[in-house]
Amino acid sequence: MIERHRSLGPHSGLEPSRPPVRAEVDPVRRRMFGTFSFVVLAAGVGVSLLTAGGLESRYTPELLFIGPLLAVGFLLAEQLTIDVDVKRVGWTISFTEIPLLLGLLTAPFEVVLAANLLAGLGAQVGRRAATHVVYNAGVLCLEIAVPFAVANLVNQALIGVAPDWFGPVVGTLTSPLISCGFALAALTVLGGAMKVAAGARLAARTLAVGLLNTSVGLIGYEVAIGTPWGWLLVGLVAVAVIGLYRAYSDLLREQRDLEALSDVSLSVARSGQGAQTSPDPVGEQAVPVGEWEPVAERIREQLNATRVVLRLRLDPRGEVTTLVAGEVMPDAAVQAAPDALRDDPLLQLPGSHVRSFRTLEAPEEVRRALRQRGAYEALVVPLRGASQLLGAVEVHDRVSRWRGFGRADVRLLHTLASHLATAMDNRRLLARLRHDAYHDPLTGLLNRTGFREISGDELRAGRAAVVLRVDLDLLTTVSEALGYTWGDRMVVAAGQRMREALGDAPLARLEANSFAVLLLDHTEEQAHQVALRLCDVIAMSYPLDRIVVEAAGVAGYASSAPADGEAETDVDTLLQHADVAVRAARNGEDGVRCYAPAMGQVFLRRFQLVTQFRQALDTGQVEVHYQPKVALPERQVVGAEALVRWSHPEYGRLDPDEFVPLVEATGLVDALTAFVLECALVKIRQWLDRGLRMSVAVNLSVRNLADETFPERVAEALERHDIPPELLTLELTESSVMADKERSLPVLRRLHAMGVVLAVDDFGTGYSSLAYLRQLPVDEVKIDKSFVLGMGTDLSDLAVVRTIVELGHSLDLAVVAEGVEDDAARDQLVGMGCDVAQGYLISRPLSEERFEAWLQARTKRDRGSREETVLTLLH
Repeated sequence: MIERHRSLGPHSGLEPSRPPVRAEVDPVRRRMFGTFSFVVLAAGVGVSLLTAGGLESRYTPELLFIGPLLAVGFLLAEQLTIDVDVKRVGWTISFTEIPLLLGLLTAPFEVVLAANLLAGLGAQVGRRAATHVVYNAGVLCLEIAVPFAVANLVNQALIGVAPDWFGPVVGTLTSPLISCGFALAALTVLGGAMKVAAGARLAARTLAVGLLNTSVGLIGYEVAIGTPWGWLLVGLVAVAVIGLYRAYSDLLREQRDLEALSDVSLSVARSGQGAQTSPDPVGEQAVPVGEWEPVAERIREQLNATRVVLRLRLDPRGEVTTLVAGEVMPDAAVQAAPDALRDDPLLQLPGSHVRSFRTLEAPEEVRRALRQRGAYEALVVPLRGASQLLGAVEVHDRVSRWRGFGRADVRLLHTLASHLATAMDNRRLLARLRHDAYHDPLTGLLNRTGFREISGDELRAGRAAVVLRVDLDLLTTVSEALGYTWGDRMVVAAGQRMREALGDAPLARLEANSFAVLLLDHTEEQAHQVALRLCDVIAMSYPLDRIVVEAAGVAGYASSAPADGEAETDVDTLLQHADVAVRAARNGEDGVRCYAPAMGQVFLRRFQLVTQFRQALDTGQVEVHYQPKVALPERQVVGAEALVRWSHPEYGRLDPDEFVPLVEATGLVDALTAFVLECALVKIRQWLDRGLRMSVAVNLSVRNLADETFPERVAEALERHDIPPELLTLELTESSVMADKERSLPVLRRLHAMGVVLAVDDFGTGYSSLAYLRQLPVDEVKIDKSFVLGMGTDLSDLAVVRTIVELGHSLDLAVVAEGVEDDAARDQLVGMGCDVAQGYLISRPLSEERFEAWLQARTKRDRGSREETVLTLLH
């Protein structure tokens, strides 16, 4: 709790205006100061009695007029002060030397003493700052008694040598020195002693200001008594000087107010900069209360109040925190329930203006609230943000003026509150932006960025960590069947289950159905058990309204300290390793795998194949091989299927099943299709130029069928090579068509309308049915080789092949059998009426040169029925 520095008493000349005496000081020091105060009072009373006994007092009727004027003068001197802040040290310039000098020149000691006591103690009581009245009373007596004694001694010593005013001037100059000396002594008693050099500088400055004030008072006195109508001239000059001092004081106040506004805004900004910048694993953090203490103390100092109370919503849950700067407030008033800003009668604050409350003028419930706070007067202003009430500021009991808070204080508090609310709103906005940057908007968990920040900090600190990745399976199927809203609900539920199972361990949602966990100081065995538990948790059924969805979980983890002893400090590498382990876990028994370096080699090879494929196309590593197709039963070579092969410089000859799926998944399939299509059309053109009319079949992917511009590109290529469209066959799988029928069917219809032959590849393994074939604008079907290979040993495969042949012919489609590897299979196909055969019995896929050599060696040229050249397979 912050406590108010309280002034010891009235000031004379130039003195520190805020001696560091706190409301809560050491009890021993407090007792010492109490004893010291009574000693000062005894000294003041004793010196006053001695002075009164040693001076002759003459009472005249004019004293009835002079006495009240002196009291008013002392009171005005107390009120007409200028507060100056220099490097965080407050100074008060007062003018008590002027009425003191006039009293020394015009009135007896007793009258001046009574006037000073009446004004000084009355001002203290009016300020409700009478806690040091004993000390102040003693100093007030000494400030009058010592100057009178000194003035009397000087006049007696210099009779006839110095003017009559010399003694009062010297006596007046002792008053500020006495006040300054006792203030320094009080600081020493209370434990805040100044250094000797600093005390000497203070005394010198005090004496300089006292000399200035004494000179002004003496000049005014001489002019008033020695010049006709001089009193009027002095009055006019006094009014002008007071106005000048007032204007200067207002200017200084405005400057201090601007500094206070700047300090408050900077304090809030700095406290925001000092807040934690890394993401909170659970949610937003509450702002530490200690960061607001300088703000509260600065407001209290600027308004010179006994107490400032900040009630702020610092907690993300909206609970109110109460902070008190200055005098200690009763505990009952400090405690603030979450709805304190709503229920407290002092805090019913519509709008954003400042409200002023005084005990004598307020309603009963407000008076009760003020008494509960131990306050007589209060200024209260709400702190309103852009969308909510952020808190309230209470300012209690001004101590520097007996008349209480003025309009300038109200204006300053309103401006301070506006700046503070804006700064708080900006800070909350920055905190929200920081939170959103590190958290997933759907689940509220950390996102990938937040997880990387937290994990990176822990790894850089040298802590052993295990990164665990957990995937919720079947989510894609649920989203497609029920909609993405239901899939999102499963993700949220899975995140909540894992959060409850993990406690405070950092948990993140990386993407759609993938989560990551940071396990600190866990062995791999412990991490494995955690992974099993999480898989069991998220595999529990998910009740979604009136249905129950079953799911499964797989997990993989990687340790920052693997078995080979090489520590890993890269979060991204650990996440990548955990992802590799998850892929491997899908083929495991329990669905949990720990990363091993051998796993990474497989995925490294796949990554290299993807990144090197484009260069392989350009450098000739990728070639097109051709497998002949022979018409049955004549055994005429009617064409070939173009099959791609990759001769990798490091991995050797690669099978298409290894790299083609990777190419399709990464979007490079368009380049591959364009390459194969161009090679096929060049080969057809070469055959046509030699008088051979043979077709080439090119395989299409699902991406090609989803491309609306693909038919135009095929047409342009056919026209460029001057090739009849019926010599180009495009093969497509059933699954590629059914993946997106709405987009693929229009593309197929446009290709079919051009005259390109369309064939269904691998028929019999997917959605094969009569209704399916009737929807597709195709010209032939290819029986999957798995059925052809099994015809000789499996009667069901034989029946499937016969059914497909009959089904194709019933729809006027040509039937191609691939995978023919023996004479028995060929003879069976001939007996069924199959149109075309393709397989190792005829030839393996051959490079372009070897395919031409095969044509020369294995076929003979004949003349067809339409006088065209045909190639017939030799026996």
